[in-house]
Amino acid sequence: MSEFSALSQEIWDMKYRLKAASGEPVDKTLGDSWRRIAVALAAAESDSTTRSSVEARFEDALRDFRFLPAGRIQAGAGSERNVTLFNCFVMGVIPDDIAGIFEHLKEAALTM
Repeated sequence: MSEFSALSQEIWDMKYRLKAASGEPVDKTLGDSWRRIAVALAAAESDSTTRSSVEARFEDALRDFRFLPAGRIQAGAGSERNVTLFNCFVMGVIPDDIAGIFEHLKEAALTM
């Protein structure tokens, strides 16, 4: 990942790079991350030939930065962790009182 700035490398390492529970990186390079994400996203294809083609297309698009999934997708896809890949949720209007705020806080916590 040396062609990217130090800040870009740090953000990838902190937020999106897959690591084992020990903290040891599983994704050794950004290319490893792209491959992991591409394989996970293409897994929805039932036909193996189609799946391989879709994997390659996703990986090419990721490497060229023509496709950049949201953060939760980058962090969670292919990680085998039980996490959501949804990046955005819609909630109702929050009443301007402490009970309403805490009720919506509870709803947000349960959603995640």
